[in-house]
Amino acid sequence: MADSGEGASIATRIRGFGPVARKTLKQIGPVRLVVTALFLVLGLLFAKFSWNIMLARDAERALYDVRALLAAPHVETDPRIVMVTFNEETLRLTGRRSPLDRAMLGKALTQLDKMGAKAIGIDILIDQPTPEDQQLIDAFRGMKTPTYLGLATNKTNSAFMTYEQEMFLRDFQKQTKPGNVHFTSIRLAADQDGVMRSWPDQPRELPPLMANSLTQGFPEYRDHQGSIRYRLPVNYERPVFDKLPVELIANPDLTEALKPQIEGRYVLIGGNIPDVDQFTTPASRMKDPATGRVGETTIGLEIHATLLGQMLDHFMFKQIPNWGLWLIAIGVVLLGALTAVGNMKIWKLSLLLLVQLAAVAVIPFVWQFNGVDTQGLPVFGWLIGWIFAYSAVGTAARGIGSEQRNFAASALGKYLPGDIAKDIMKNPERLQLHGEKRDIIAVFSDLEGFTKLSHQIEPEMVALLLNRYLDLLSETVLAHGGTLDKFVGDAIVAFWGAPISRPDDADRAVKCAIAMYEAGEQFRREAPEGVPPIGVTRVGCHRGEAIVGNFGGEGRIQYTALGDSMNTAARLEGANKYLKTKTLVSDTVVEKSTLGYFRPMGRIAVSGRSTPMIIYEPVPDFSLEAVQQFTDTLRRFDDGDTTALAEFEQMAVTNPDDKALANLIKRLHEVGPGGYSALDK
Repeated sequence: MADSGEGASIATRIRGFGPVARKTLKQIGPVRLVVTALFLVLGLLFAKFSWNIMLARDAERALYDVRALLAAPHVETDPRIVMVTFNEETLRLTGRRSPLDRAMLGKALTQLDKMGAKAIGIDILIDQPTPEDQQLIDAFRGMKTPTYLGLATNKTNSAFMTYEQEMFLRDFQKQTKPGNVHFTSIRLAADQDGVMRSWPDQPRELPPLMANSLTQGFPEYRDHQGSIRYRLPVNYERPVFDKLPVELIANPDLTEALKPQIEGRYVLIGGNIPDVDQFTTPASRMKDPATGRVGETTIGLEIHATLLGQMLDHFMFKQIPNWGLWLIAIGVVLLGALTAVGNMKIWKLSLLLLVQLAAVAVIPFVWQFNGVDTQGLPVFGWLIGWIFAYSAVGTAARGIGSEQRNFAASALGKYLPGDIAKDIMKNPERLQLHGEKRDIIAVFSDLEGFTKLSHQIEPEMVALLLNRYLDLLSETVLAHGGTLDKFVGDAIVAFWGAPISRPDDADRAVKCAIAMYEAGEQFRREAPEGVPPIGVTRVGCHRGEAIVGNFGGEGRIQYTALGDSMNTAARLEGANKYLKTKTLVSDTVVEKSTLGYFRPMGRIAVSGRSTPMIIYEPVPDFSLEAVQQFTDTLRRFDDGDTTALAEFEQMAVTNPDDKALANLIKRLHEVGPGGYSALDK
């Protein structure tokens, strides 16, 4: 019975959570709600993008470096790879510091070839002439072992490689024929803080990276840019990679003695000089066991050896997908928010906080130890995001707010432009359930022939096309500050002047009407292959009085406009079909507009109106002089000037594609001066 009672108690709590949540939101108030939402968004952004935020990025890198070091495998010396280096002793013996002694390099290559190296990679740029060049070229020409010479280009590394240096290097490599010498990329790219954590990008204008070149396999690594898996030695007296001085290898008397250390191995040749080609790695954050110093760097040659070793181990860190990072970020923010509103005793809250903190701290280490790439994992961002969510929601839950916020928020939707929506959020009283008479500019658009088209294609394609079309035109309306009224099939009804009016509403509406036609043309051009031709978008625009408000009652309302202005806009849209126009504007709109590109298209009488109206077509491509000439000509015709019609006919000859003008001339012949055309719609 005790279990049953406890289950009933839990069920009661769950049922009671809804009203409590609604009451809490009601008490927040508009200012607190906005601030809370802002902090939640900031928390979410931190929890997802902290690797891209200054200061936070430094913390993330430090945390990753600790994880990478602790999870790095400890290994014996790698028997597959050996490094041959020019060190300070080499420079003293040869008396050369830069460029490195190429005679010494040539002798070493000859001995390595004899010792049976598997492949040789050279991390040295041959970018300027030296007296020993011919000796090195002769050594290259005799190479049987696949040998890969480092290449850098002016395009990918203009700071260190001039075009002339690149040309010298390319010409030098050509002289090594018929030797087995090829180019390889030695490009390494550190993070912005100068630490080598990731595989470098490999531009296609460069040959494959040295690790890829030496193995001649593993194509999956050609574009790999995941984290580098560094390995640490089991005993620091036995490093991960053997390093042999180049002068030792170049000595022919030691060929047989050194052959066991070279035969069958990948050999990497480069510098081991303290002030050249040094890189910071995650291990630089720890104390070097050999020197006892923190911040010890690693030579570039060893970075290449590390990449090669990782490739030979067939090891790639598993990547957390971007959607996974989003889910975690959202979960962290939700966890912080729910923790803030949880009604718990202090000891339970403390325990929950400790568990959450431990999870944030431990889980990334568990993933890193199990081969998951935690570079890019915003651990510090999770902590900040959780704190933002916990603080914001905790503060908002205790706030005292206004109930008007709920009403204003519920009344707003996607049918209002951004500036109007913001104004109403600040002044909720602007939206009331009663209607009010307002002077508005109504716009009605329709897609010609879409109903017929919908019977010729699959229902799925109909839905796709219609949604895309309505989205495109809706965005156009909102971009011009209009209020979306409704969708009627493929038709869109919008208006300007309510709930908030602006001085330039007429101009906005006209520009939107033009833009809706152009958006319809874009929609036609971008129709999927196989869809029959789509008709044009026709638009009508009229200004007049309407009753505007929320209609439908408290439970289900719609903000809309009712009246003759809406019907007249629809009639003007339909009139386009008969007048061969695309966009028609009534004289009441032109009276309020400051735009000067309206050409009159005569008078028409439409169904539902007792008196004819003068209609205009917006022609933004016309010059002001052309519009004025057109207007004067029509006025002279109405005044009885018999030459005006001839002038129109001459315009039609000059502009044979102007179907609207041709239709106007036809109608003027029919109705005469001052007359009007009666249309069915």
